[in-house]
Amino acid sequence: MKNTNFLLLSILAILIFSTNSCQNSTSEKPKTQTSAPPLDKKWWKEAVVYQIYPRSFQDSDGDGIGDLKGIISRLDYIKSLGVDAVWLNPIYASPNADNGYDISDYQAIMRDFGTMDDFNNLLKGMHDRGIKLVMDLVANHCSDEHEWFKQSRSSRDNPYRDYFHWWPAEKGKPTPRFSFFDVESDAWQFDKKTNAYYLHIFAEKQPDLNWENPKVREEIYKMMRFWLDKGVDGFRMDAFQYICKDTTWPVFPPGYEKDIIKWYGNGPHLHDHIQEMNREVLSKYDIMTVAEGAGTSPADAMKWVDPDRHELNMAYHFEGMDMGQVAGKFKVPDPAGLDLVKMKQIYTRWSDGFAERGWVSMYLASHDQPRMLTRWGNDSPEFRDVSSKMLNTFILSMRGTPYCYYGDEIGMSNIKFDKIEYYQDIETINQYKKAKAAGEDLQEFLKNQKIMARDNGRTPFQWDATPTAGFSTGKSWLKTNPNCATTNAAAQENDPNSPLNYFRKMIRLRKENEVLIYGKYTLLDAANPDVYSYSRELNGRKLLVLLNFKAKTASANTGLDLSKAKILIGNYALPSKNGELKPYESVIFEL
Repeated sequence: MKNTNFLLLSILAILIFSTNSCQNSTSEKPKTQTSAPPLDKKWWKEAVVYQIYPRSFQDSDGDGIGDLKGIISRLDYIKSLGVDAVWLNPIYASPNADNGYDISDYQAIMRDFGTMDDFNNLLKGMHDRGIKLVMDLVANHCSDEHEWFKQSRSSRDNPYRDYFHWWPAEKGKPTPRFSFFDVESDAWQFDKKTNAYYLHIFAEKQPDLNWENPKVREEIYKMMRFWLDKGVDGFRMDAFQYICKDTTWPVFPPGYEKDIIKWYGNGPHLHDHIQEMNREVLSKYDIMTVAEGAGTSPADAMKWVDPDRHELNMAYHFEGMDMGQVAGKFKVPDPAGLDLVKMKQIYTRWSDGFAERGWVSMYLASHDQPRMLTRWGNDSPEFRDVSSKMLNTFILSMRGTPYCYYGDEIGMSNIKFDKIEYYQDIETINQYKKAKAAGEDLQEFLKNQKIMARDNGRTPFQWDATPTAGFSTGKSWLKTNPNCATTNAAAQENDPNSPLNYFRKMIRLRKENEVLIYGKYTLLDAANPDVYSYSRELNGRKLLVLLNFKAKTASANTGLDLSKAKILIGNYALPSKNGELKPYESVIFEL
């Protein structure tokens, strides 16, 4: 009986299927699903990040050094910008050989900046205003004044000896390694006490930690948990692509230092270490993680941020920052100026590389770079405002999380020091000594530093037109740019056409138009040497961004019909409507 029922049900099913098949063959076919796949939304993709160099933002006690209480006093200003997160350069205890990137205690606050109570108040003040705080994690190296290193250098059999990379002198000089900050460019420093060399790929007071030692990794993870449990919202990881070394110390080919990322980055166990960090720490918190540098190509960088690999969630590349310099020279700007075609190729390659998976950052300036207005725009009085607005339009309309550097919202520019005595940065000072010892033209060196030196991007924030720009009541640690008399936040606050208020409008536009965050990016008019044009598309909406990077009128040749396009924002009072752009003009259309 059971078999008979099963047979009858099978025949009935075949008849129903056949009938439906015949009906479908003669009627309209089902419509193809055309809606876009759901967006992988994350807060850190949608955030606008504002980078603060704490030493230069606001001094609260008159010692000429910015501090945490100073930042607290300016939280309402930061909130008014519309930014979502603040990336704070290192505030940990440090003897300041490299302005805080040489840490002597990872769980203490530098005295110049205040106390842990000040930090707690800062974090609460930010969170009360809906602003997240991202800390700078410096774990490739620490200070030679850190207790770990003091112990490590005390004797060869000290338990902390293997926290760092040591080479016994009786074995001869170790395999050469290049140092970024050393006067002799030598990363091996002889230490007489134990008759051995230690590795420092940055300054001699910044010994490299030995990440091949699991005890070191656990120390770092413990420190990360300390800050995350306080409520910190993420980490920007300094020099992270360098943490893993090939400890067989192979010989590198001559000239390797000209492609240092290739030879120093992506060590043999790098991704093992990051995946372990993710398992032990990062995966347990809803945070933003971005490594400074992530290889030399989008393919390399994808290894860091492919969600399936469980490492970090955002790539931060150097290729855009490295262009425009003479190869093989220390920060010599290309006399030919900006090659916009090359710039478009670079940013398009990185955008396209993360179109389907992973995520990338977008920036034009940082504490390691000169001011973006001087380098990529035009800091002359005639074009200062419009080129500043154009560059911020670029940062805030590209695909990827935008990083905006303090002061760029008001158009701060390079200070262009004439004398080496005015510089505070260890990089410039040591390179000057190196150039002097080599008999090079020191005036030419200083001329190049006016464009490329890092101190250009570290001058005090220009709050008002007073001699110290409202930054301090005392003598500032680094000279204040004298153009604060005309370029300052107070003067721009109530001017609806100021760079400051344009910056706020541009952030609002990004937040109100999801297409500027998650939309597809397509480069247009690629060969145009003057204008950068691209579209952003999402869910049937299409925006067109036109950016004139030159001090002359230029045409955008996108092939798109602009006759019915709606202008969403422009950096001139009367934006161009037909693609004929005024000097440094930027316009965003909705098509």
